Amino acid sequence: MSTHNYYPPSIELPHFVENESPVIPLILRFGVLWAAVIVGSYSLITRLRPTYKLSDRIAFVWMCLTGFIHLFFEAHFVIYHASLAGRQGLFDQLWKEYSLSDSRYLTSDAFLISMEAVTAFCWGPLAFLIAYCIAVQHPMRHALQIIVSLGQVYGDVLYYATSLLDVSYCRPEGYYFWFYYFFFNFIWVVVGCCKYGLPRCDIATNDVQTI
Repeated sequence: MSTHNYYPPSIELPHFVENESPVIPLILRFGVLWAAVIVGSYSLITRLRPTYKLSDRIAFVWMCLTGFIHLFFEAHFVIYHASLAGRQGLFDQLWKEYSLSDSRYLTSDAFLISMEAVTAFCWGPLAFLIAYCIAVQHPMRHALQIIVSLGQVYGDVLYYATSLLDVSYCRPEGYYFWFYYFFFNFIWVVVGCCKYGLPRCDIATNDVQTI
């Protein structure tokens, strides 16, 4: 059986293979993807709607970014969860690194597979649909935005609750708990809640209102 650094040490990962890439270059490569989506989507909405308010541009960029993460990164986990620990692709290695804060991602945990499947295949496509609605000024954007926001917040609450019932899934170093586990997931809680108060540009009057 392969040795590993995940908690609890007793979990069996017979197909586990250490990551080929060091942590910093791995995270930087993921950051480049994030930057490409952010810059590309901001340039697109600025070209399509040069008179848009900054809040609408940010909402468009966020929906493109969150759609990318849900539909590609998280869907990758759902599809390859059973063999993830032995794979060496970029997303595989990123999931193995994140799993130091929650080893359930390498053990095909039923709750995580279900939660991530909903996130990837429901909230991911809906996020891109919202981005489209923002670009074409469709009012359905606001209702869909509330649905996705509530779904993301609800998923994070369940994720925090189920994991905190057994902290042995996370390595004892504070870095893994506070940066990987808490911070990266809390982003969606904060943004999901803040979306309800984002100013929007009314299609008919071009006045700034609050959702």
